[in-house]
Amino acid sequence: MQKDQLLTRRRALLAGVVAAGAAGTAGVLAVGTGEEPARPAGPAAGAQTRRPLAASAYRLQPVTGYGPPRTVPGRPPVRRAPLLRVSGRGRTMVLTFDDGPDRRYTPAILDTLAHYDVRAMFFVCGGMAAENRGLLARMADEGHVVGNHTWSHPMLTRLSRGRIRTEMERTCDIIEKAYGERPAWFRAPYGAWNRAAFQLGSELGMEPLAWTVDTLDWTSPGTGTIVHRVENGAAPGVVVLSHDGGGNRSQSVLALRRYLPRLLDAGYHLSVPRRHPA
Repeated sequence: MQKDQLLTRRRALLAGVVAAGAAGTAGVLAVGTGEEPARPAGPAAGAQTRRPLAASAYRLQPVTGYGPPRTVPGRPPVRRAPLLRVSGRGRTMVLTFDDGPDRRYTPAILDTLAHYDVRAMFFVCGGMAAENRGLLARMADEGHVVGNHTWSHPMLTRLSRGRIRTEMERTCDIIEKAYGERPAWFRAPYGAWNRAAFQLGSELGMEPLAWTVDTLDWTSPGTGTIVHRVENGAAPGVVVLSHDGGGNRSQSVLALRRYLPRLLDAGYHLSVPRRHPA
């Protein structure tokens, strides 16, 4: 898929996905309590208090059957739902970026992360990675984690099992060539998970990671709005979803420059998860 078509398709698919409902409680690394996330102290504390954003309308209720996660020696378990939070000591959070890498925006995001010595996760589309292999090499050099976001950003729930495997496996291959190792994490486009995606992800050695705080930056809501959504949702274990590709991401670039130092000043530790959760 061409990089500037991702936003158009996302909007077109949104209406059909809303009918499926928002995701329910998922299996998580650190189980969510349902409590309102704490606001960070420091410069952002004086901002107007708002209720946390509801779950993304396009995040589907996983259709995965029953029973505990199935395990196979040497592989991650077959999850019934994606992981939403991370465990860690103290005020640990994870920043994640989807739909890239894009040579127009990803380098600026990497520059900001490097300036503050922060690591993040990038869920890349294989087609974009093939065009920007040097950016994946830079991510490896600077300690970031690269995850699988499929090759062409399709709605996985509309594909056959064979097509899902192709989307995921091709992306694993290009990540290995450009980044230096195969990905340990994957994220379904549009947050649309199903049983096949969980099973195939496990077979390919990957854990499914969703998010806790959605900036909705792909809607271009304004830099200030993105900043507020991150700061208002900040809490230990939170996974923040932003984008570095798929459209004009200049607001995402500017927002990161504003909220990242504020989170650090508030005592948050921005890190990346271990290769696989315990």
